Amino acid sequence: MKNFNFCAVLLLVSLLTLTGCQSTGGQSIGGQLANSSADISRDSNSALQALYATNPEARQLAKRAKGILVFPNIVKAGFLVGAQYGNGGALFKNGRTVGYYNILAGSYGLQAGVQSFGYAMFFMDTASLSYLDRSEGWEVGVGPSVVVVDKGMAKSLTTTTARNGVYAFIFDQKGLMAGLGLQGSKISRINPN
Repeated sequence: MKNFNFCAVLLLVSLLTLTGCQSTGGQSIGGQLANSSADISRDSNSALQALYATNPEARQLAKRAKGILVFPNIVKAGFLVGAQYGNGGALFKNGRTVGYYNILAGSYGLQAGVQSFGYAMFFMDTASLSYLDRSEGWEVGVGPSVVVVDKGMAKSLTTTTARNGVYAFIFDQKGLMAGLGLQGSKISRINPN
């Protein structure tokens, strides 16, 4: 029981630390400080190109998307209490970077492990993209509907079937974590140097 309390306190402190980074706009990409918006744009674009290389259907979806929000590196860790954090995501419209974001979530339940992954959200209509622009921190699961795309579903997406507001791809997973979802994650705009 004492060990459990220590782990719970450690994860809570980690979550509070991550929340502090979110509010100060501190940048962290792959454990390194991102000194500029150019670093974030470069890393996000590189991650998007890697997604396209492994999932050609994502490239096809991108042709119709109004905007694409890419987080090249999100870290999720937990043992009963968990947290995930990704800083340094870029929003692309028409191939150009138009904004910078971070993502933060906390969770409680049966979970254990550490994992890192990339995450790309394809905004398929103007209303969904406008919701991201006007919200003061968008909580995934509230607002536009988000569909997480797996390999099987990606192959069946066509111009007729791709009708939801936002499609999300999780890619480049490393590590081991029981369960992977983004429901309840909060996405906030940041202002890097």
